[in-house]
Amino acid sequence: MQKLDLTSTLIHLKTKLWGTPKDRGPVFKAIIYTLLISIGFVYLYPILDMFITSFMTLPDLLDASVKWIPRQLTLDNYKEAFEVMKVKETLWSTIEGALLPSLAQTLVCALTGYGLARYEFPFKKLIMALILLTFVVPPYVLMVPNYVMFSDYKLIGTLKTLIYPALLGQGTKSAIFILIFMQFFKQTPLALDEAARVDGASDAGIFLKIAVPLAIPAFILCFVFSFVWYWNDTYFTALYLNGANIADTSKISTMLLELQNFDAMYKAHIQNSAGWGASVMGESVANEAIRMASTVLTILPLLIMYFALQKYFVEGIDRAGITGE
Repeated sequence: MQKLDLTSTLIHLKTKLWGTPKDRGPVFKAIIYTLLISIGFVYLYPILDMFITSFMTLPDLLDASVKWIPRQLTLDNYKEAFEVMKVKETLWSTIEGALLPSLAQTLVCALTGYGLARYEFPFKKLIMALILLTFVVPPYVLMVPNYVMFSDYKLIGTLKTLIYPALLGQGTKSAIFILIFMQFFKQTPLALDEAARVDGASDAGIFLKIAVPLAIPAFILCFVFSFVWYWNDTYFTALYLNGANIADTSKISTMLLELQNFDAMYKAHIQNSAGWGASVMGESVANEAIRMASTVLTILPLLIMYFALQKYFVEGIDRAGITGE
């Protein structure tokens, strides 16, 4: 009898502390909140540190006692970064180099995913295997033959090296986007297509008037991912736009390429006009606050785009079942 009372007491205590699937207890909630706060801290710490450092004055940077709360905020770092990064010249080329391939890739992947989801045709499985193969093979393996091909067609140094592959379904990680669209279009009831055909709609009309409106979250999801990947790419962008010398930004430059060569650009800038950090830090050492300000300027368009499309972005991830990337 005592054993039964002890067992029931332990079960009651466990239920009270751990809770049930419908009503979680304080111990379970404490563990979950601790994990969420820890993971959030890991992601937010470098971002907060970057933002705070970008507003620091040089004396605060040199003072080890100043870490999170600057004694004085300044926008001079952003003015310097704006000039060093050549934002006026590079911002549009950066947007153009990410926007045009992303739009082309999203459209082509949508058409490809719709065809694979809605139609049966010979060698369909083989085509899907080849699409997956393009994702499995590392892009660096194809770097040399792609460069030779672009060079033979005299495309090196132009945005066509980014746009043409996207139009042919060979953009950055196009296989993922094709699978996402295929998953979305498979969720669309076939009865809608059949009803539209009874009303005399063509295949193109069904795609434009039924499939596309229902797959808006997928379009936004794929466009955002594609835009971010093209925006953040530096190696292939520099290789195809500037030739074999990837450090040469004299042809077409982007904000990421300028950030990659920040030390050299900053040194050249302070040699032309002595910046406020040059006399203290020396010409060969870049001011860390200006470097952080340059990084903020580089990621700011992506943050604005994400917050503007956050609702559709989250919905797209939820419906596509993406767990990675």
